[in-house]
Amino acid sequence: MTLWTSQDAATATSGTSTADWACNGVSIDTRTIKKGDLFVALKAARDGHDFVAQSLEKGAAAALVTHRPEGIAEDAPLLIVKDVLVALEDLGKAARARMSGKVVAVTGSVGKTSTKEMLRTVLSGQGKTHASVASYNNHWGVPLTLARMPSDTEFAIIEIGMNHPGEIAPLVKFARPHVAIVTTVAPAHLAAFESLEGIAHEKASIFSGLESGGTAIFNGDLDVSDILRKTGSDHAESLLSFGEKTGADLQLSNVSINDTTTVGSAAIKGDQLLFKVAVPGRHYAMNAMSVLAAVHALKLDMAIAIADLGQWAPGAGRGLRQVIALDPADPRPTIELIDDAYNANPASMAASLEVLAAAEVKHDIGRISKGRRIAYLGDMGELGTSEVEIHQSVAALDAIDKIDRVHCIGPLMRHLYDALPPQKRGRWSEDTAGMIDGLAKDLDAGDVVMAKGSLYMGIGRLVDAIKKLGHPAPNANEGTS
Repeated sequence: MTLWTSQDAATATSGTSTADWACNGVSIDTRTIKKGDLFVALKAARDGHDFVAQSLEKGAAAALVTHRPEGIAEDAPLLIVKDVLVALEDLGKAARARMSGKVVAVTGSVGKTSTKEMLRTVLSGQGKTHASVASYNNHWGVPLTLARMPSDTEFAIIEIGMNHPGEIAPLVKFARPHVAIVTTVAPAHLAAFESLEGIAHEKASIFSGLESGGTAIFNGDLDVSDILRKTGSDHAESLLSFGEKTGADLQLSNVSINDTTTVGSAAIKGDQLLFKVAVPGRHYAMNAMSVLAAVHALKLDMAIAIADLGQWAPGAGRGLRQVIALDPADPRPTIELIDDAYNANPASMAASLEVLAAAEVKHDIGRISKGRRIAYLGDMGELGTSEVEIHQSVAALDAIDKIDRVHCIGPLMRHLYDALPPQKRGRWSEDTAGMIDGLAKDLDAGDVVMAKGSLYMGIGRLVDAIKKLGHPAPNANEGTS
């Protein structure tokens, strides 16, 4: 299906096409570009104009540029504009304008990507659904997601993130959602905000872009929920709060967490529901509540939504669980890996440790008879002046009682290391590379191991090193979360 013709794209961007072309996708990266994509030559760490020739060689339908790059043939298919980023925004606006379906926007200190993916799973069962990939939620990610949206989309899910004040409102005005969700507000990006209240005001600004008749959905269990409610009431026709506290429009009354699933009981405007997600964690139950709130707001089939929700599981770096076989000849010696390495802040760290604490270990299959729960924790960034106290406070979490060993990575995590009970201290290293050395001695068959830290710590490399201790266990990873 054609996404953009040269004429439509030129009209949307006030640009000039050098040839007739049609594209079926939009790309900003020649490493992942597909034949028939429009290549957008953004300027970031590198100038995208330097890669136009490569994009065309790989089969790009055309390139969005400000000028003809050196060495590019005169008859090459180009869309020439004054500013590439502004043109991408214009494409996003035009895509949104021609789409007659419903748009859901999601933000939050924790859980926005997981919630977006839950929504993708649930809404795909009720209509043609388009959603942002990965965490494309910033000043170029949002317009890129919109520019990629087919005109016949019935449901679009737009993730919106922020690092500094004033970022969300301009982005949500591109998306123009019918439903907007704030998953939670937590101490993340405190280096850029004076307080949790400041973060709440920024997150609540997602409601400012709601379409007429729109619905604001927010976590009602927070100390700053009143801020979310007030801003929502200023911009939305209807409000839906979710949470465990009495008075929530969607109240979570019971959560049962086992080794592989989370089951929740909820009341939605008085109707009783039972739902499941195929991953353990109370925070996933809360994310699911916001998804069910969106289903309710969009007046969709709740029974189908709950059935589809039960099939959702997180992706790599966000709680994905894998069983690693340590012996190529014997399938019994295994470890279970919880890959939560994509990012971290205090709320998500606590939630992940709760998941590890609930995990079931295996005994009498390794050199150490007792299976253990082991955590590798990297620094949490952007926490401002409270960063030392926040890292120390992890030692006081209830989940730590059920975790056998905690290995700490980074200068901030040194404060957690020193605060831990001596019997729970593993190793401390300045960086991830130092922790990888000696990894094989840390782990044994029967263990469950979880890795988490802020993105800049590169904890994903540790996850890769754990995987290389063995190989994926046959059949064991089918259907795991």
